Order: sequence, then C-alpha cells, then structure tokens
Amino acid sequence: MKERLQQLQEDALSALQRAEDLKALQEVRVQVLGKKGSLTEVMKGMRDLTAEERPVIGHLVNTLKTQFEDTFVVRQSELQRQDIAAKLANEKIDVTLPGRRAKSGSLHPVTLVTDEVVEIFSRLGFAVAEGPEIEHDFYNFEALNIPKDHPARDMQDTFYISDDRVLRTHTSPVQIRTMMKHKPPIRIIAPGTVYRRDSDLTHSPMFHQVEGFLVDDRVSFGDLKGILTHFLNEFFGEGHAVRFRPSFFPFTEPSAEVDIECVICGGDGCRVCGKTGWLEILGCGMIDPAVFNSVDYDPEKFSGFAFGMGLERMAMLKYGVNDLRLFFENDLRFLKQF
Repeated sequence: MKERLQQLQEDALSALQRAEDLKALQEVRVQVLGKKGSLTEVMKGMRDLTAEERPVIGHLVNTLKTQFEDTFVVRQSELQRQDIAAKLANEKIDVTLPGRRAKSGSLHPVTLVTDEVVEIFSRLGFAVAEGPEIEHDFYNFEALNIPKDHPARDMQDTFYISDDRVLRTHTSPVQIRTMMKHKPPIRIIAPGTVYRRDSDLTHSPMFHQVEGFLVDDRVSFGDLKGILTHFLNEFFGEGHAVRFRPSFFPFTEPSAEVDIECVICGGDGCRVCGKTGWLEILGCGMIDPAVFNSVDYDPEKFSGFAFGMGLERMAMLKYGVNDLRLFFENDLRFLKQF
C-alpha cells in the first residue's frame, strides 16, 4: 500500500505540472480526488486494512491529499496568470483608432407635427388640455349631441370596452370635461391618441388627433375662419388658398370641412389631391347649443367654435409620406429622415 501511495503521489504531482491550461488542471484534480479518483479509491480500501496498518496508511493518505491540494492551488495560480498575460497580449486596443460615433435618435414625425401645432395655437392664446383614452359614453357621444340612437354613431367604428365605456374615438371629450370644470372664456387645444376600427393605407386603428375650441361671448364663424386660415398659413407656409365647404357634424352647427390648396402641386392637380387641386385638412364648426346645454352653459349668452384634425394626415402632407403605416412600423430607415 505504501508503494502504491508513493507511486500515486509521483504521478499526481507530475500530472499537475504537465497541465497546460485550467481545463486540463481541473481534469487532473477530478482524476485524483473525484468520486472515482485514484486517491478516493485508496481511501475506500482502507476498511480492509488491519488495525495496525490503518493509522499509518491514513496519515500517508492525508499527507498526500494535502500536498496535492497545495500544489494544485499553486499551479492554478500560475495558469491563471498565464491566461491573463495571453489575453493582454492578444486583445490589445489601439487607442489611436477613431472612435465609433454613437447614433443619435430623433423625434418621431408625428411628435414633430404635434409640437408645431401646439406651438402655433399657443401663440394664439390656446392652452393645452388632456383627457383619458378610456372614455365614458357620456363624454364621447351623448354630451356631444350623439345619443345612443343617433345615426351619427355609425360615422365612427368604435371599440367598446363595456356598454358605457369606449376607447375614445376623438379628443372632443376633452372639450366636454373642460367646459364642465371651467366657465368661459376658454381657449383649449387637446392633442392625443384616439381609436377607431379602421385600417388601410390612409387609416389606422390607433392614430392621433388635436381638438381645439374657443368659447366666449360674441364668437362668430368669422373668428373661426380667421384663426384656422392663420394656422394653415403658419403650418404649410404662406401663399396657399384656403376654402370652407359646408358639412355635417352632430356637435357643431353650422359645420364645415376645411381644404387647402394642394401643397404638392400648388393647385394644378396631382395624384395626392386626386387631380382636384385641393386637400381636405380638418373639420370645424360653431358649437351646437345642445352641447352647451350638456355642460350648463347658456347658449343665449355664450357662443364658440370647435375644430379637429388628424395629426398623421398633417404629417403625411407636410413631409410627403404616402403610406400611413410607415408612422407605426418603427423602421429606422424611415424615421432617421426626420
């Protein structure tokens, strides 16, 4: 047994010195001290020794094990230093090379348009208001003169959450909430996200609108025309003709659609404007007295106007984008142009 232990000691220590990397060193440790290692097998065989042999052999085994572990730690440290030195030699960084410039992001085109619209109307004295995207039927429809049996509800494909809760189909509910909290005079714009069940090249189930309204005494349709004409000249630049066409909205009377001379062809007629020379921009009108009654305003004393526009449409016209879906696909090739 002594001769076996002596030979085992020589072989184990020699194997440690021959190990060329940490993986090989660990394999030697398993071969000697593992569950089926050579030294472990010797320790298991000690039960067959006589009472006189057992303490002698046990002392030799413990000495061998201690010597092996100490040598292992020393050799492991040597190989770790060699490994670090090799990495330092092979993984040098040339600090004289030019650095990689970090790519900077940019604001989304819809955000750019929203900010510009808000800035223009802020200069005209309009404050910004917000409201919830999950809206009560009263604010989204009924207070805006659209009762449950009104055919105008068919104009908007609505996402219903429950019988009286919807994803708002326009930002006009902010008008109702604001008027119920404040008395005239009021000038408000309300940009935000809205939802409708529609999706194609020019429609999305989720898009952005800005609602605007002004309430005071002696407000006229001429005030509405003047403010919107000024806004369109500021947004698209001077020199574009503006026209107002009669239309229908349940919450305004009279109502109008606003067109601007095509910003692409200058009114000559092109694919964008359908050869008409005009682009439909927004809807507007004088606030219906029924809406004032919903918020306890006296329609005999106060008057006002409201307007609304789709921000994606404004962005498409301003930047010449022909597919609404590009705004929502997050393609960096598209977004980095803004």
